[in-house]
Amino acid sequence: MDAHEIAMETFADLVRMARRGVAFTGAGISTDSGIPDYRGPNGVWNTQTPIMYEDFMNDREARVRAWKRAAGNFRARQNVRPNAGHYALAELQRRGHLAAVVTQNVDGLHIEAGSTEVIELHGSTRKSACQWCAREWLTELIIERCEHGEDAPDCDDCEGPIKTKTVSFGQSMPKDEMQRASDVTMGADLYIAIGSTLLVEPAASFPRIAKQSGASLVIINNAETPLDGIADVVLRAQISETLQGLLERLGYTT
Repeated sequence: MDAHEIAMETFADLVRMARRGVAFTGAGISTDSGIPDYRGPNGVWNTQTPIMYEDFMNDREARVRAWKRAAGNFRARQNVRPNAGHYALAELQRRGHLAAVVTQNVDGLHIEAGSTEVIELHGSTRKSACQWCAREWLTELIIERCEHGEDAPDCDDCEGPIKTKTVSFGQSMPKDEMQRASDVTMGADLYIAIGSTLLVEPAASFPRIAKQSGASLVIINNAETPLDGIADVVLRAQISETLQGLLERLGYTT
């Protein structure tokens, strides 16, 4: 067997034994669904100037820009669906190998694919909330208000600014999600980091914490990461194909 086949066999063996596994996912798992890699040439990092949370809260023009961008992104991606990688993780969870999915993504595709106990560290574009009173809406309803002439919609109850439930630059990470992610990470027997550069802190520390807490660590990514040296398995391969290949080795079908 070549190196890739050996790595896949080891990966499959680790999954067979896992009962408290955690999948930690980044933008790479959603590229097959048509969403650009975050730091890739067409990703947000290189194509859109960040709008800081402080600016959003204090400058109406910044809110107008943010909602114009959000509306365009939402409509461009409203027909995006989960890919084989998302469905593979849902199947591993259904089979009892994964206790949770911790994701840096905001696209909601893990939940749509059927995964449960999904911890969205950076929030979700699918919901929006008032930044003053915390009332929530489906983002689509707020987008419709934008399209009908409200350039930066305010809350119906308290007139506070409405924002998608995503973590903006300069905004604090959500405490509850971070605590849940920490709990499942420290209790994991297998940690699978998928499609993440493992560069964005504090989330990128979770795989290291899992390894230090006794979990086996598998990294699937198309480029080198800072944690490759401590991983039990590193796979440089296309994510959906790799995860579907894993299911086949385990004798599972989706």
